Amino acid sequence: MESVKKSFELLFDRPSEPLITPKGDNKAVFQLTEQFVPPDYANNGIELNNRFGDDANERIPLANLPNLPQFQKSSQLPTDADFSLFLPLHQEMATELIDIFMDVPENELQQLLSTCAYARSNLNPQLFNYCYSVALMHRRDTRNVEIQNFAETFPSKFLDSQVFSQAREAAAVVPQGVPRTPIIIPRDYTATDLEEEHRLAYWREDVGINLHNWHWHLVYPITATDRRIVAKDRRGELFFYMHQQIIARYNCERLNNALKRVKKFSNWREPIAEAYFPKLDSLTSSRGWPPRQAGMTWRDLKRPVDGLDITVADMERWRRNIDEAISTGMVRLADGSTQQLTIDMLGNMLEASILSPNRELYGSIHKNGHSLSAYMHDPEHRYLESFGVIADEATTMRDPFFYRWHAWIDDTCQKHKESTHVRRYTRSELENPGVQVTSASIESANGQANQLNTFWMQSDVDLSRGLDFSDRGPVYARFTHLNHRPFRYVINVNNTGNARRTTVRIFIAPKFDERNLAWALTEQRKMFIEMDRFVTPLNAGQNVINRASTDSTFTIPFEQTFRDLSSVGSDPRRTDLASFTFCGCGWPQHMLVPKGNEAGAPYQLFVMLSNYDLDRIDQPEGKELTCKEASSFCGLKDRLYPDKRAMGYPFDRPSDTATSIEDFILPNMALADITIKLQNTTEANPRNPQN
Repeated sequence: MESVKKSFELLFDRPSEPLITPKGDNKAVFQLTEQFVPPDYANNGIELNNRFGDDANERIPLANLPNLPQFQKSSQLPTDADFSLFLPLHQEMATELIDIFMDVPENELQQLLSTCAYARSNLNPQLFNYCYSVALMHRRDTRNVEIQNFAETFPSKFLDSQVFSQAREAAAVVPQGVPRTPIIIPRDYTATDLEEEHRLAYWREDVGINLHNWHWHLVYPITATDRRIVAKDRRGELFFYMHQQIIARYNCERLNNALKRVKKFSNWREPIAEAYFPKLDSLTSSRGWPPRQAGMTWRDLKRPVDGLDITVADMERWRRNIDEAISTGMVRLADGSTQQLTIDMLGNMLEASILSPNRELYGSIHKNGHSLSAYMHDPEHRYLESFGVIADEATTMRDPFFYRWHAWIDDTCQKHKESTHVRRYTRSELENPGVQVTSASIESANGQANQLNTFWMQSDVDLSRGLDFSDRGPVYARFTHLNHRPFRYVINVNNTGNARRTTVRIFIAPKFDERNLAWALTEQRKMFIEMDRFVTPLNAGQNVINRASTDSTFTIPFEQTFRDLSSVGSDPRRTDLASFTFCGCGWPQHMLVPKGNEAGAPYQLFVMLSNYDLDRIDQPEGKELTCKEASSFCGLKDRLYPDKRAMGYPFDRPSDTATSIEDFILPNMALADITIKLQNTTEANPRNPQN
């Protein structure tokens, strides 16, 4: 199985190179027959493959397929086009290809490998990568195959376009085995400080944040014939909560940079003030990503090539129907019956996955909002232009308008949470009888109490796996990103009852709003970002809970974002560091803490020990959890979401009794003032292969 597993992983290598050429550091060659030769190499493909095989360190056989897969829809996407899950035709292509991969009988790994190799040789590399990743992740017989880091296989989606000419030069000039000087990515390459939105570029353009969004949508596809791939436990609610937390984090960063909270995009006919010039080139299409000028507006889309025929009036009609469902608390189903609206159902309606209860009535607001925003420059395909970065899951979070659009999505979900149809929490639902939190604090690695410390770090990413037709050997890009010093939470608890278990919920939020005034709880509750959530035992009497920041169930380890795949291979911690499948879906650890500022931004730490009897989830078959990383942000593979409470509890809905966070505190909760201080210096990542 191990050798076959490696063969599957090699299909990620250099995605735009034909399968004829060697793959991986070991120069493995797939032994092609006429069946697998790409169309462009029909005349000499076998000869070239044999020639490469003469120097190969490993040859990988492929089994002839008695029945070739029929790519009725997926073959319509040109190999040099960009792929987007927001486009209806592309969704249909992806559904077809995922079905083909999933329909191969279980444990027929050689047949599956050959089927995937045939698809890789004949289809668009971005379409293949997405569908292949989804299939590997959801098939039971390939769950141990590592999903390769997307930033390493498609680096052009994450890095300044000027990098790649330098990278090719380095690969061509500096011999393999000789250390290659990293290519420095400037922090300010998409705009200057004349553009105030550029103050957030370090956050929006962070590699880890954009990888998170891409990977989350691998775990939660919006369409598949096999409904089980889409219909994961509380999927719609998680769509709401994941994006709500992104907006809360983004607003924290805006306050840290002396900006107001993001303005939701509610008037869909007004000009969009925010411009964005991404400075990215697509190595698939060999074109630059189109920019958006300031003052552009949504325009009706009529692009048959993408399956788009959408008007702004359509969007407004769907919005009215969703507003009606929120105001009445009832959803009209496709068969004419009604059902009570829940946040899970509302999330599925807005995202418009195949789980939407009535696509005809409620439409596809979220995805089409991305498409309308991405095609303002060419809504009728008159100029043969492709979409902007906001229509690609790996680049969408770079665009400032993403946050204005999702602020509207979040506000719509909050309307439901604030409506009379959602019951407010009673005291008994918030308290934990017999549990008293006597203090909660943060201890930083340098011994400072209640101060989080952030700084800038330079980390390297190896581009060589995405540099097609270049010499082997690593080529590093070095870029600057936010990071924080390690810290831990110290929580003192008095348990006056018997030994028990409890769920510890940890949040932080800015202490003051943009006017430097204390928050009303109705607004501050939306600013609380959840830092950690875990279950722990409590002994009778006094307890001290110590929890390291690196153990957060919302984040993935640093090494899963910045890692050299080849060096991880010999690391005894390989299972933890290289596992980039379901557990790799979480928020990047290096972006756990907001930036703060040099003076020290005032924040509040909120800790709650909730009643485990009301939190507990009994997993099917009583199985133990196999991975803890990011379970709070991404759920658990083949399991129920590991918390019975509403996502965001206790801040997911307003309070009828408390007007401020101080009024909200019960004995099983604690509130502490903390500061987040930025050390405005830059340090080299000690994990970098060379400094």
